[in-house]
Amino acid sequence: MHIEEHILKQVNEWLTDPFDKETREQVEEMMTSSPDVLTESFYKNLEFGTGGMRGIMGVGTNRINKYTLGKSTQGLSNYLKQSFPSETLRVAIAYDCRLNSNTLAKTVADVFSANGIEVYLFSDMRPTPELSFAVRHLNCHCGIVLTASHNPPEYNGYKVYWQDGGQLVPPQDGEIISVIEALNYSEIQWVANEDLIHYIDHEIDDAFIESTIKNASFITDAKTRENLSIVFTSLHGTSIKVVPDTLARAGYTSVSIVEEQREPNGNFPTVKSPNPEEPEALTMALALAEKVSADIVIGTDPDSDRLGVAVRNNEGQMVLLNGNQTMSLMTAFLLEQWKNAGKLNGNQFVGSTIVSTPMMMEIATNYGVQCKVGLTGFKWIAKFIKDFPELEFIGGGEESFGFMVGDKVRDKDAVASTLLICEIAALAKANGSSVYQELLKLYVDHGFYKEHLVSLTKKGIEGALAIKQMMVDMRENPIAEINGQRVLMVEDYLASTAKNLLTGEQEELTIPKSDVLIYYTEDGSKIAARPSGTEPKIKFYVSVNTHVGSVDEIPNAEAYLDEKIRNILTDLNII
Repeated sequence: MHIEEHILKQVNEWLTDPFDKETREQVEEMMTSSPDVLTESFYKNLEFGTGGMRGIMGVGTNRINKYTLGKSTQGLSNYLKQSFPSETLRVAIAYDCRLNSNTLAKTVADVFSANGIEVYLFSDMRPTPELSFAVRHLNCHCGIVLTASHNPPEYNGYKVYWQDGGQLVPPQDGEIISVIEALNYSEIQWVANEDLIHYIDHEIDDAFIESTIKNASFITDAKTRENLSIVFTSLHGTSIKVVPDTLARAGYTSVSIVEEQREPNGNFPTVKSPNPEEPEALTMALALAEKVSADIVIGTDPDSDRLGVAVRNNEGQMVLLNGNQTMSLMTAFLLEQWKNAGKLNGNQFVGSTIVSTPMMMEIATNYGVQCKVGLTGFKWIAKFIKDFPELEFIGGGEESFGFMVGDKVRDKDAVASTLLICEIAALAKANGSSVYQELLKLYVDHGFYKEHLVSLTKKGIEGALAIKQMMVDMRENPIAEINGQRVLMVEDYLASTAKNLLTGEQEELTIPKSDVLIYYTEDGSKIAARPSGTEPKIKFYVSVNTHVGSVDEIPNAEAYLDEKIRNILTDLNII
């Protein structure tokens, strides 16, 4: 197998100091027995995507290991010193349940401390949103989480948060990457100053839980909470550290935990994927719900930033909600609570993303509240809070099962979201309604919006090239008609243009550049295409809608929308 020269250059560097003997031996083994794996491991450097830096663990520049993380941490240390030259630097570090997360977290802490930076390292795994909270709570300059969210077991990752508790955004991320790429591995300072590493745990847990309850609680009647029967699964992840305590302290006493999935385990032995977006992940929780006659099922991903929810429909059967439905329910509930408290005065906003349901805009408009829409990734919603300090942030969500309540955490937060959806369910039950019935009411009030996601997985170098070519083809051969409907508008976020295909007029998009195409058709349908920033996938998002005059019209309307979605996917050749 031919190996390109730039790859061999990277490989040869890893066969010398400062790389340890074990690493050099692994590289030599790949050279002789697995040249294809060698190429995959060294053909590029790991990149920062929508959720930070994620990759397969192993040896190489395109892998998560002590050297790639050490280099990133050394570069970040240098950048911190440049940015805050006269301050005592402080960083917070957390890690999830993944294989090697604890040792990688200590490696990161060692490098920071070796650079004279004070480190606050969680003594055990903790949810990602708790790290976001801790950054501000401890007045840190930045924070790191070792996590790969819901990726397969062989993955790990490195998410960087700044002073505001939000993830890095441009241009700062680019500046830091430039500093990192200019470094040689020999410049990494490895020898820890243990005096600068402080271990944190329960005191931060208590503050985080207290803040969560204050932010996401709206019911004062203890009986209302006690009457809600909840099934919860952490899917072998970190949420087990704080979600049960949060629910208990908030007054939810009827909580059944899926015991087979309680124990944190980076191999995720009971599921194919620890992703609550996947229906299969909640199989055990749904079975337990039938056994205990639960009202609601909630499952969180390994780092506890996203949640899946199942509720009973009008026939008493458990049905899974998608991320768009959950975020619409949560947003509408929050706005109603703010309205009832007399807190809405036009100076508030909610957040969403360009591939999430347009229903968010409809709900916000109905309450006289702004809906700010950004690129995919919660770092953009967090950035709105920083960019618009004159406005109060109520909440925000994205279609991929993430939601954020208030501004104490600046990332999607399954801890607060779990409490919030329980509040919605408990109050609905007390009023003779249900979460499902509340969703149907939203469709009547704001329009029946239905979304569907198709993800095509294409792994490795060839897969990355195939995904890139698909986006090129769509740009070079623009779609003029979808399912018999004319395309009225095409938004190209890479070119920063919005083009009206009927008039030829073109406007500039003010949202930062991203490899996303969105089509709007004359019947109100919306179709988006984007490569994933964290997985080897290209994603297609379809949103269709219709008007319903009453709940009784919804079954026929849903059949109509389902057929429309099938026709769109067939027309685009993506099913």
